[in-house]
Amino acid sequence: MNTFDQSLQVLIGELVLWLPKAAVGLLVFFGFWVGSILVRNIFLRIGRTTDFNTRYVLQVVGRTISLAILLFGGITALGTIGINVSALVAGLGLTGFALGFGLKDILANLVSGLLILLYRPFNLNDQISVAGMEGLVTEIDLRYTRLENNGKVYLIPNSILLTNSIGLLSQGEKAAVGVGTITRS
Repeated sequence: MNTFDQSLQVLIGELVLWLPKAAVGLLVFFGFWVGSILVRNIFLRIGRTTDFNTRYVLQVVGRTISLAILLFGGITALGTIGINVSALVAGLGLTGFALGFGLKDILANLVSGLLILLYRPFNLNDQISVAGMEGLVTEIDLRYTRLENNGKVYLIPNSILLTNSIGLLSQGEKAAVGVGTITRS
């Protein structure tokens, strides 16, 4: 029993020393969490005064920045508690590199989708031609753009739209010129 009592006293002593650090770490993380919510809400409020495409882009940017703030807050809180986070940060860097390399096509489509939504080389209900496909733009998403023509549906990855010439055959309600090369037929 004597060894058990000594071990219990050492454990309680370590816990008493660790609790204030844990409380400060939780407080730091809470501060970052509140900051991430504020940033996301700011982007949502700004987005309410804009059109649909810009609102969507601002929502994505707000969520991304909010997530980055939470990740940074979590790492900062762990460092405040006393955990060595250098290996964690290095591991995150290597993981990010591997994921970026493995998901390069998806990331290219995502960035292309954001650029298409920002610059608007075409709008919904425009008749376009790109990469040998022609149709009416019925949806613009972050990954692909949907064209419909004579009952056929084409889902064109946004990276193709960004790197190829786009033929604007007819305009729907309002056309905007920006990304890519646009030729009018």
